[in-house]
Amino acid sequence: MSLDLLDWRRRVHALYAEVRASADPAVGHESWRLGRDELLATHPQTPILRDQRARFTGVPVAPYDPALRFEAVVEPAEPHRFEVPTATDGVVPFDRIGTVRLEGLGSLDVWWLGSYGGGVFLPVKDALAGQETYGGGRYLLDTVKGADLGGDAREGVLIVDLNFAYNPSCAYDPAWVCPLAPLGNTLKAPTRAGELYAGV
Repeated sequence: MSLDLLDWRRRVHALYAEVRASADPAVGHESWRLGRDELLATHPQTPILRDQRARFTGVPVAPYDPALRFEAVVEPAEPHRFEVPTATDGVVPFDRIGTVRLEGLGSLDVWWLGSYGGGVFLPVKDALAGQETYGGGRYLLDTVKGADLGGDAREGVLIVDLNFAYNPSCAYDPAWVCPLAPLGNTLKAPTRAGELYAGV
């Protein structure tokens, strides 16, 4: 139902607003973890499959590591577009608007959702993908849907905190079509942070 989806998005926006307002990122992270688990466990829009909801006790999440939080400057990059065909929204385009460098880990492409509403999209796939993290990659930022950790956008700065990497809906329900992490959003290092993947 459309109003259920509206409620889901409002709750996600509120959850990330609470994270941004927290003076201690680790405290914000715990609020985020609990809020995500509550939404996944109880909300009508949860991607958790119906026959798995009764036994769902939460997503495994790695302990908060402050070394994996970056105030990253978005640096210029060659324009590039990738497109995701979906069953409900047609072809969803993403345009590369820059890259962010994460010291000791590598760089990630930053994308702009090129359809109605727009927004920054930052997926990540690491060396643990398919083992401890979701094989298609996870999301760090998806601002059109509320997943926004802050930073001074006017100065070209984004908060990129790998502790907030979360599984896309298609990790739980194959009926969802999710944009997966392209090559420029792959880290060679194992990144044991954020939501891990052990099925449901």
